[in-house]
Amino acid sequence: MLSSIFISLAQRYSNNTLLTETLWNELESNYSNTSRTYHTLTHLKNLFEQLNEVKSHINDWDTILFTMFYHDVIYNPSRNDNEEQSAEVARKQLQSLSVPQEMISKCIQQIITTKSHSISTDNDTNIFTDADLSILGQDWEVYSEYSKQIRKEYSIYSDSEYNLGRKNVIKHFLDMENIFKSDIFRVKYENPARRNLLREMECL
Repeated sequence: MLSSIFISLAQRYSNNTLLTETLWNELESNYSNTSRTYHTLTHLKNLFEQLNEVKSHINDWDTILFTMFYHDVIYNPSRNDNEEQSAEVARKQLQSLSVPQEMISKCIQQIITTKSHSISTDNDTNIFTDADLSILGQDWEVYSEYSKQIRKEYSIYSDSEYNLGRKNVIKHFLDMENIFKSDIFRVKYENPARRNLLREMECL
């Protein structure tokens, strides 16, 4: 499903079939890296489902899709510039597809915003970051599995190192006035997300 969505999207901007297939293969390879347990193709699939449910609220669907595919294309738990690196890959590959510069700029900004998940003046950006965080508001069983997958991705760190870092991440979200920036996601996920985060904090 994801491959057909990406290739159809890319072919709206380029008729170079070999290029679009090459770009998809690159994405698939990166998201299928064995070091990943959460930031995988399954994450992209779930993210697409979240976004597709609120498609009528999104102004620029194509840009959101490009952002979805590229926002975690680079993911190394030992680095703190994954978003910037992912944005640079997106810039390069979208230029190769002849995507308009305005769309590329929006895509880059949306990817960078996932670093802090801060509120944006752009509605689409808020919807994207909310969808990216929607895992936080799922049933505890789903959330618990997510937290285990994140721990595996950070397996290079000891429990004490990881727990300290994870507590800081949780505190970052709990200190936000609103974790979810759009009304449509806030109503659905804000309270469950806070309950899940607090519960995980107690387990660390």
